[in-house]
Amino acid sequence: MKRLKTTKAVAAELGVSQRSVERYRKGDRKTPPRPVADRIDTAVRARWQPVVRGRRRKEAATSTGITVETRARFGYTAPVGTTDDGRVRRLTVHLPAAYAKRLFDARAQGAADRELRAIVAEGLQEIYFKDGGTTRADQLRVEFTDIDYFDVSF
Repeated sequence: MKRLKTTKAVAAELGVSQRSVERYRKGDRKTPPRPVADRIDTAVRARWQPVVRGRRRKEAATSTGITVETRARFGYTAPVGTTDDGRVRRLTVHLPAAYAKRLFDARAQGAADRELRAIVAEGLQEIYFKDGGTTRADQLRVEFTDIDYFDVSF
C-alpha cells in the first residue's frame, strides 16, 4: 500500500479483487490463501530487497566491512629464501570497510571479474597474510587464483 498508494493498484498487482485487499487491511481476513501469500511475498521482496541491500552495502562500505569466505589457490611472490609455492586454502576473513567500498564502487562501475578479484586479493594480503600491516611478511604479494568457491557477506 505504501508504494502503490491505492487498494485498486495493489489488487491488480496481486491478482485479487480490490475488496479482498480492503478486507486484509481492515483485519477481517488474516491469512491469504497460499498462492496469494506467495504473490504478496514476491511483490514485497521485489520492492524492498533493493532498498535493504543498498542500505547494507552503504553500511558495509562506511563502517562494518565485509566477510569473505573462499577456497582458492593462493600463490605468492616473496623474497629470496622463502617459499613461493601456491596452495589451496580455505579462508574466512573479515575485511574492513575501505575494501568493501572499493569493491562495491568497482562493481558499480562495471569492473571486470579480474579487477574485483585483485581488490579482494589485496584485502586478504593485507589483513590475513600480513596481519593487518604489521611487519610480518612485509614484501609478500598474494595472487588469488583457481577459485573453488567465493562468498561475500555483509
